[in-house]
Amino acid sequence: MTELRGPVRIVGTGLIGTSIGLALARLGVVVELVDADPDNALMAERIGAGSRLVQLEPQLVVVAVPPDHVGAVVAEQLKQTDAIVTDAASVKSKPLAEARTLSSAEDLTRYVGSHPMAGSERNGPLAGRADLFDGATWAVTPHETSAPDAVELVRRLAEAAGARTVELSVEDHDLAVARVSHLPQLMSSLAAGTLVDAPAAHLELSGQGVRDVTRIAASDPGLWTQIVSANSPALSGLLEGIRDELDRLLIALGKEEAADEVTAVLNRGVSGAVRVPGKHGAPHIELVAVLVTIPDRPGQLARLFNDAAASGANVEDLRIDHSPGRPVGEVELDVKPDSVDQLVRVLTERGWAVHR
Repeated sequence: MTELRGPVRIVGTGLIGTSIGLALARLGVVVELVDADPDNALMAERIGAGSRLVQLEPQLVVVAVPPDHVGAVVAEQLKQTDAIVTDAASVKSKPLAEARTLSSAEDLTRYVGSHPMAGSERNGPLAGRADLFDGATWAVTPHETSAPDAVELVRRLAEAAGARTVELSVEDHDLAVARVSHLPQLMSSLAAGTLVDAPAAHLELSGQGVRDVTRIAASDPGLWTQIVSANSPALSGLLEGIRDELDRLLIALGKEEAADEVTAVLNRGVSGAVRVPGKHGAPHIELVAVLVTIPDRPGQLARLFNDAAASGANVEDLRIDHSPGRPVGEVELDVKPDSVDQLVRVLTERGWAVHR
């Protein structure tokens, strides 16, 4: 059985590369940090993600550079070392095609693509976290000539970082991430773009809904341009489907009776939303929202969480909605149906304004 012993060389010390280094360092794995920007590597080293000065031959190389450069760097590492090489890019077809043109068939057996499904709107080494991958899904995407021991070692890397693995073909991976990551990013950006010229009075009405929809629109445009461009074949088909749905909706809205078409769109959305797995990859469960009005003062969130814990209810999710112009906010605590009554009773007894 292939064991992850190290050293592990990480090429690229942005959010993902640094987080992998931090996750491995907590297990005592020797990590070498390499970056075209010496300042990034130095910062990652200072926060404990590894060392820039490891002189040992790596067992595994993780390429965590911007998408446009992945294939070339993978090929370079295959030539420079005898190590197994993986990458953390969110698109797999393009890096594999580029690595094929630059590598020998023998070297390519040591390459296995992978993709940790975790991230942040923040980037750079200071955004790195040792627990970024805990409980996350990590796709392992071998190609047809990937050696079995190479596939196993990449799987061990993901598990060492705290993730659970799923194995997909390169093509299936790219279609999957187009659905669950790249398309949502574009939809969020399109929705946020409509706010650019909105009057200030309109924006004062913003609630949690628009914040939820536009949150990921704040992500790095340069990085996402590379991702979307690299995965254009998979994205094009999905976007054409969205375009067709929008056309049908626009036609319906131009009629006096648009309710049936609108309802169909909304019902299809509900059917899709309930298919999204819950936390830790568990099946989706129906939750009940308990809304609590909270004063905008220090310590109030901590008090609310302590009181919720005292009820015995397990809060599965939460959201905070700030009320413009008012010194209060609203916290939505999502719990299982059998916990609602007890949670409401305890919070009400402890002075909170609660409603369902």
